[in-house]
Amino acid sequence: MLDQAEKLRQLVNNKDRSVNSPKIITVTSGKGGVGKSNFVVNLAITLQKMGKKVLILDADIGMGNDDVLMGVMPRYSIYDIIFNNKIIEEVLIKGPFGVKLLPAGTAITNLEGITESQIERFIKNLSTLQELDYIIMDTGAGVNRSVLGFIACSEELIILTTPEPTAITDAYSLLKAISHFNIKQKAKLVVNKTIDQEDGKITYNKFKNTVNRFLRIDLEYLGSIQEDRKAIQAVRRQIPFVIAYPNCDASRDIVNIAKNILGNFKSYNDNVSIEGFFKKLFSIFS
Repeated sequence: MLDQAEKLRQLVNNKDRSVNSPKIITVTSGKGGVGKSNFVVNLAITLQKMGKKVLILDADIGMGNDDVLMGVMPRYSIYDIIFNNKIIEEVLIKGPFGVKLLPAGTAITNLEGITESQIERFIKNLSTLQELDYIIMDTGAGVNRSVLGFIACSEELIILTTPEPTAITDAYSLLKAISHFNIKQKAKLVVNKTIDQEDGKITYNKFKNTVNRFLRIDLEYLGSIQEDRKAIQAVRRQIPFVIAYPNCDASRDIVNIAKNILGNFKSYNDNVSIEGFFKKLFSIFS
């Protein structure tokens, strides 16, 4: 794990920048069941409705369900681009309002035997993604090699939690690993399934106090999403709640978070290029 951590730190410091590159955001959580994928899908749609071009990279290996939440059915994944000679247009799925979905499948973390020519071909395939404003990675939950690898490759980190003690404890464990291996110095917190906005702020303040005492992480508050029956109904219908119920509490909360992202993530001249991002992933997982 120490060798892996050193590799992650080197990749963080080795920036491959491009002025026209998208902002790459990792969204993760300390435990499953906190609503991470639902948050990612609805956030991506909201940003797209605000005029931004967004791609979701479903990197929850083996457990990804962004496609289910969007009501679409993927035929291929990144694996098919690398190993089965598919082009990226065959793999990309166009979702609501033009949001793009790129399923990672198991390919990203299972790259043993990949050749230089396969990597080069994949990188060339990425030329169609140059017009994006945001790439949002929906990772698995918990502390593991793949999650830490995705975090190391991205520019921004959003941790999703709920006010429940188990979710808070696991979110802290994740931040502790990130701090211990010096992968990121900053993170942003979203509190999901709150009673109201005040509940989210109270949860954040308590959590931040603990983080400030023991970890070398600057934790910022991005917002909260209230527990909303309409959001639950939308999941069952396989329709994102910002589409099914645009005026419900959860939808309004997502809009506020999206506005905060637009305000906080403005610096595009410091972004990692798409090619550089995937080169980092290949370096970690091959």
